[in-house]
Amino acid sequence: MTRGTARDHGGGLDAARARWGGAADDWIDLSTGINPEPYPLPPLTPRDWQTLPDHGAQDALIAAARRFWWVPDDAGILAAPGASALIARMPLLAPAGPVHIPGPTYNEHAAAFRAHGRDIVETRAADPPSLVVVSPNNPDGRLWTPPEVLPRFLVVDESFADVAPGSGIVELTRAPGRIVLKSFGKFWGLAGLRLGFAIGHPDTIAPLAEALGPWPVAGPALRIGTAALSDTAWAEATRVRLRADRARLDALMAPHGRLVGGTDLFRLYDVGDAEAVRDRLAARHIHVRIFPYSERWLRLGLPPAGGWARLEAALS
Repeated sequence: MTRGTARDHGGGLDAARARWGGAADDWIDLSTGINPEPYPLPPLTPRDWQTLPDHGAQDALIAAARRFWWVPDDAGILAAPGASALIARMPLLAPAGPVHIPGPTYNEHAAAFRAHGRDIVETRAADPPSLVVVSPNNPDGRLWTPPEVLPRFLVVDESFADVAPGSGIVELTRAPGRIVLKSFGKFWGLAGLRLGFAIGHPDTIAPLAEALGPWPVAGPALRIGTAALSDTAWAEATRVRLRADRARLDALMAPHGRLVGGTDLFRLYDVGDAEAVRDRLAARHIHVRIFPYSERWLRLGLPPAGGWARLEAALS
């Protein structure tokens, strides 16, 4: 089996271990922007594992998602095995022509369209028929503001928007040709569950449902996702904690670099020589993110509760 072309991402702890040594449990992975204190797993039943997911469980997940994100009744929601599975299929829905993807941003969007032979436009010199934006943007946290005139096809990736729910723009999905993508793994800290959502006009997302087949989400993910999306008290408390931890990380990094931007799940700093800082932290088994398009930018996720002292010592 061959692997796809390697692309720049967070994670990849195995490669860091191969270079700097140590067992997986020796490392603190701050490269991904995933909540380090995940949602507590509800009890799972043998049926969750042993049977094909039924319509009732799928409907319960969709209903919980509709309530949590205030999705209009006339917009549809599709659950999928991770937001990346949806990103890879966006070119199947977009009209012919170039695609405007303002950069720098999450690189899987451009990779998906290029894999289908599409041209990517980073600066909007003209008016391409398709626009893909990430809001809050990864890696700098910029929020996208809808223009007065929207293109024929629009994708808004809101994978990190749950830290600030007021930034959501799901109302746009009442019209055809607009899709909002949601990631479950970031805010709820369960990236290994592989759960994501596409919100859009029913006619727009219908081809996605056909492409994904009748059982796109596993039984355990249905149960866990429904419980988490229904637990608004946990979400509110988590936003408070993430906000405090983000401020703590900014204070810790202030002597070492200038804040460029970010969200309450990750922060982007100008540290001068990003590779040198990355290597110094990696020697202490702390995995962070640098970027091929910037020699200065370093991105850090939030440390787990027991990781703050190690990060502070490694930076000193």
